[in-house]
Amino acid sequence: MGLVKAAAIGRTLRSRALRWCCVGGAVSFALTACASYQSLPLETHVHLKHKLSELAHSGVRIDQPLSVYDVAVLAVENNPDLLAVRTQRGVARAQVLEAGLLPNPSISASYMFLLNPTSAAGVIFDMVSATVTQDIQKTITMKGRLRAAQSAALQVDATVLWEEWQLIGKARLLVFDIVQGEKLRHVMVEYRDVLQSRFDRGRKALSDGNTTLATVAPDLAAVGETRKAVFDLDRDQETRRHDLNALLGLAPEVVLPLKTQLQVLQIDSKAVLRALDDLADRRPDLIALQLGYRSQDEKFRGAIVGQFPALTFGPSYSRDTSDVRSFGPQLTMDLPIFDRNQGNVAIEKSTRAQLRAEFNARLSAAHSEVLASLATQRLIARQLDEERAELPVLKGFAGQAEDAMKAGNIDERAYVDLVSANYAKQQAVLTLEQLLLEQEVAIATLIGAGMPRASMPTEAAYEELGQ
Repeated sequence: MGLVKAAAIGRTLRSRALRWCCVGGAVSFALTACASYQSLPLETHVHLKHKLSELAHSGVRIDQPLSVYDVAVLAVENNPDLLAVRTQRGVARAQVLEAGLLPNPSISASYMFLLNPTSAAGVIFDMVSATVTQDIQKTITMKGRLRAAQSAALQVDATVLWEEWQLIGKARLLVFDIVQGEKLRHVMVEYRDVLQSRFDRGRKALSDGNTTLATVAPDLAAVGETRKAVFDLDRDQETRRHDLNALLGLAPEVVLPLKTQLQVLQIDSKAVLRALDDLADRRPDLIALQLGYRSQDEKFRGAIVGQFPALTFGPSYSRDTSDVRSFGPQLTMDLPIFDRNQGNVAIEKSTRAQLRAEFNARLSAAHSEVLASLATQRLIARQLDEERAELPVLKGFAGQAEDAMKAGNIDERAYVDLVSANYAKQQAVLTLEQLLLEQEVAIATLIGAGMPRASMPTEAAYEELGQ
């Protein structure tokens, strides 16, 4: 072959190769999705709210003291952790979108250049072949994968709702503790002032030589113990206020105005027991576990289908160097000799059994928690009734003691003892009231009293996710 002819053949081959590359590149670009990248830098500075008006507060009057309901609404709308948890919904719905997409068909093509033509006429036929195939197994299992992803997305919704329930319970509990703590502090400060007044008189009498140090020492110890109790309560109150501010995304120095009259939750034991019958269909964490079980059941079903050999099918076209052309179907199938997907089947089956056991355990624990809280509530209620019954008697004794001391019928020690008994009883009543409120908050959270409504998703919810 001469140099001129060889050069001509080389130019022809390069021209054809360039043309095929351009065509392939154009087709690939046309079929590619038009997603674009946008930078999303992290915020490295904390942006706490320093005013109530900076919070999202739709439907809440922030220009007046807040009720328990108001604080719960503000917490659900502004809690930073809850806002972060809600972003999981976007990830779950993206996974639903991915599961509902058919697998892309595969295309393979080859172009073989004829380098040593022997045709007398000088005609050159290059070898061409092209094949388009589709993964049949992934197409068949797409519905199961979509159903599993939909159940997982609805599970995320239920999990987020359970986080809201728990957040509302924390907000209620903090409000009750803060308000009851202020009432308890008022009683403790009054008691401290009584003891301080007696100690001041004893110290003056000691300096005048009218009493002994042994007589004054118990008063000094009582004042010290009461002052320490007030200081401890003040620290607890400060911690509670900071915790409440953190729930709302407020800076620690913001003072949250709260109503002193609490909206006490009325917990009826019979209604609570009736609520246990359908607790699994109403409590978000139990609903989330059921949806997780559904998702895993679909994965197990997909693993069963995956036992069948992987199969691809599609049309194939070829032309050889003698210009003989052929067209027909092409089938590719794995031979299930070593791997019959038995490993994945065992994993998915065991995982499903694990989720089933976890749901049964959580359901049993939920019932036990409710029953235990009811028993504790009844015990505290009985104790509170007994303490309240004795309170008027001690209040009457304290009032009579003051009149008797002024009349000189009893000494100051007897007066202080009677007054101390009255204050101790008031503190006991307030402490039991706080414990009772905490139990009512716990029961309300466990059964969903006053919480956002939760229920098992219907088929319409699945269809809405599939759109």
